[in-house]
Amino acid sequence: MPKISDRGILMPESAIRKLVPYAEEAKKRGVKVYHLNIGQPDIKTPEIAIEAIKNLDKKVIEYSHSAGIESYRRGLANYYKNVGIDVEYSDILITTGGSEAISFAFSTCLNPGDEIIIPEPFYTNYNSFAKNNGVKIVPIISSIESCFSLPPIEEFENLITEKTKGIIICNPNNPTGYLYSKEELETLAKIVKKYDLYLFSDEVYREFCYDGNEHFSVMELQGIENNVVLVDSVSKRYSACGVRIGCLVSRNKEIIKIALKYAQARLSPPALGQILGEAALKTPKSYFDEVYNEYVERRNFIIEELNKIDGVFSPMPKGAFYSIVRLPVDDSDKFCRWLLEEFSYKNQTVMLAPATGFYSRDGLGKNEVRMAYVLKKEDLKNAVKVLEEALKSYKLINNL
Repeated sequence: MPKISDRGILMPESAIRKLVPYAEEAKKRGVKVYHLNIGQPDIKTPEIAIEAIKNLDKKVIEYSHSAGIESYRRGLANYYKNVGIDVEYSDILITTGGSEAISFAFSTCLNPGDEIIIPEPFYTNYNSFAKNNGVKIVPIISSIESCFSLPPIEEFENLITEKTKGIIICNPNNPTGYLYSKEELETLAKIVKKYDLYLFSDEVYREFCYDGNEHFSVMELQGIENNVVLVDSVSKRYSACGVRIGCLVSRNKEIIKIALKYAQARLSPPALGQILGEAALKTPKSYFDEVYNEYVERRNFIIEELNKIDGVFSPMPKGAFYSIVRLPVDDSDKFCRWLLEEFSYKNQTVMLAPATGFYSRDGLGKNEVRMAYVLKKEDLKNAVKVLEEALKSYKLINNL
C-alpha cells in the first residue's frame, strides 16, 4: 500500500469536530445533545439574503471572476468604509470562507520554515493551515487569569528570530472572547514596524463587541499599511456559516496580486454564496441590534451560571460568542468524550470542545474547554444544568 504523506499525517484533527462521531452515537441512543462545541448560531440568516437566492432569475450559475464578483467587492469596500476601514474594491479578494483567506494569506506571504507568533489559546485552524504550508506556529501564552489579554510586548520581542515573518491575531478572539484594545494593537504595530513583519488579523466577529467596547481594526493602524492582511467572513456576521464566503483584504498590492494566482487555481469562489453575501450587505440595522442584544443576554446568563458551579471559572468575554472555561477535571479530552459516550442527565448531554486543541503545546488546556453560547437561553439553561450534574458524577467516578 502506498505511504500517506507526512504532511497529511501531521495535519491536526479539528478540536471542534473530532468528537462528532460520539455525538452522533449519543443521538442514535435517543439522547438530546446540546451543541456548545461549535460556532454555529441558531440565529436566522437575514431575510434579505435568503430572498436574494429564492428570487434568483439566472439561467446559468456561472464562474465569477477569480477575485470575486466586482459589484460584491465594491459593496464590501463601502461596508468597510462605513466601519472606518478605507480600502478600494481592488484591495479585496473573495474567498471560499474565511478559512481559504487564511490559507491564501499564509501561502502568499510565508515560505516553508518561516515562523509566525500567535497568542494562545488560538483558533485551531490557524495551526492546520500553518502546517499545511510548512510554517511553524510560535505560541505566546495568554492566561485565563488575565482574561486572555495581549501578553506584554517584550514577550513577543523575545520570540523574534531571523525566521519570524509575522504575527497573527483574532479580534474579537475565538476561542477566548477577548477583545484587543486600540492601545494593545498600537503597541503590536510598533513591533511589526520595527522588524518589518506581517500582521494577520481575523476580524470575523467585528459586530460582536460588548459592554460599550468598540472594535478597532488593524487596518486602521498607521505606518504599517503594507504589512497588514485582514481576514473576514459572512459566516458569523450574517449567521450564514454554510454559505462559505469570506475575503482577504490588504492595501499591499503585491499580496493581492500573488493571492489572485491561488484564487485562479481554484477558479472562482461559490457564485450563490457571493449573491447571498452581496444581498446581506443591505441587512437593516434592526437585525444587528436584535442579534447583538440576544448575544449579550446569552453571554450574561451562561457566564453567571457557569461561575456558580463549584470549581468552574469563566472570564466575561468582551466579544464574539465564545469563552474558555476552566473545569475541575483531570483531562478535558477524556471528559468531553465521556459526556457523549457514557453520561446523560434526564436523557440530555452537552457537547464541548476540549481546549487542548486550541493550544499548540502538550499539557496546556487539560482542564479547560471552549464553550460557544450560540443556542437560545432555554437550551443554555438546560446545558448548564447538565454540565453541573456531569461534573458531580465525573468527580465521584474519578475520585477527584
